[in-house]
Amino acid sequence: MEYEKHSALMRTVGFGGVDERENETAKRWGRRLEAPMVLAAIWILIDWYLQAKGLEPGYITFASDWLIWLVFLSELIIMSIVVDDRIRYLKHNWMSPLIVLAGLPVLWGSETFYAGILRTMRLALTIGIFFRVSKDVRNLLSRHNLGITLFVCFVILVVSGLLISGIDPAFETPMDGLWWAWVTVTTVGYGDLVPATTEGRIFGSVLILMGIAMFSMLTASFSVFFIEQDEREISEKEDRNLQKIENLEGKLERIEKQLDKTVKLLSELNGKSDKKDKPPE
Repeated sequence: MEYEKHSALMRTVGFGGVDERENETAKRWGRRLEAPMVLAAIWILIDWYLQAKGLEPGYITFASDWLIWLVFLSELIIMSIVVDDRIRYLKHNWMSPLIVLAGLPVLWGSETFYAGILRTMRLALTIGIFFRVSKDVRNLLSRHNLGITLFVCFVILVVSGLLISGIDPAFETPMDGLWWAWVTVTTVGYGDLVPATTEGRIFGSVLILMGIAMFSMLTASFSVFFIEQDEREISEKEDRNLQKIENLEGKLERIEKQLDKTVKLLSELNGKSDKKDKPPE
């Protein structure tokens, strides 16, 4: 149910991906294009940082705009060709054609007004790409209450950071407390920030134990997920093999019936031939 709600939300905001009702070719191409789109999303973030810091020459910016636009255009064209229902695909992925159309003024040189809007849209689309292609992550979070577990871990992390910054004078700001809570929960322990009071050390000891328990739970959930993935693949192969065996059995039954008809027909023909060859009494 949660996965269906998430998919509906992604379709609403224009990152729906390939619909489950589409043909296998469309689904296969959707999976093939995941890696290039993720690479494009990563490059958008890098390009945004370089432009924000003024580290990217003008010609690199121009080439990058063209490259990103061509990637989105190629995905839009390919998926529009392979899907059965183009209107449904465009409706569920309306951000892709919007990015393609919005990029035209920038490519034509009208950067004064459109460049900022386009970069903002690209950042939004980058987030959407990561959500869209993270189907395995969504499946993982929906199983074994892993999503709830991660949320609880996040709440404990925030609360612990705020508490330690209030009870221990070694932490001057809440951000110091959050950083210490993070490295403590993950049992990394850089040692750049440490409690100076007995209360803080006791709280840190408890948080270390909680971190070990939480990461043990996460490790177990990941292990179960990958084991289930392997079991599902084996089950799918067995189902395909059973289907092939059933098809062969059906063919053998039809061949057997055809042979019975042929034998019966030959018997009848032989019987008629014997009657004709038999001399009259």
